[in-house]
Amino acid sequence: MAHGRKVHDEDEARRCLAAARRAGQRAGEWARAHGIDGRSLHAWLVNLEGRRAPAARRREPTRSSALALVELVPETACGGPAAQYVLVIDDARLEFGDDASVATLRRVLEALRAC
Repeated sequence: MAHGRKVHDEDEARRCLAAARRAGQRAGEWARAHGIDGRSLHAWLVNLEGRRAPAARRREPTRSSALALVELVPETACGGPAAQYVLVIDDARLEFGDDASVATLRRVLEALRAC
């Protein structure tokens, strides 16, 4: 099933979201009508709205104020091993599989937020 093309950067996301507002449509509706992946645009919307959250609730960026989305794609082969995920942020690389515990991943994410 085709979902349209992904939104690749913050500027494009802001333009698309502004166009959806001008058209009086929800982001997903506007995206589908314009050949954009609604999930991709929605992810940008969530990230951009999070940026406007009160400073006490959010972590201030330490390296760059530009947002970037990282897509996690399971690496599977027919009859192969369980899905493996790789998260790369700058020089850090985190690999985990479907068998990773939610509690462990939560602790890792909290540690990353503190950086």
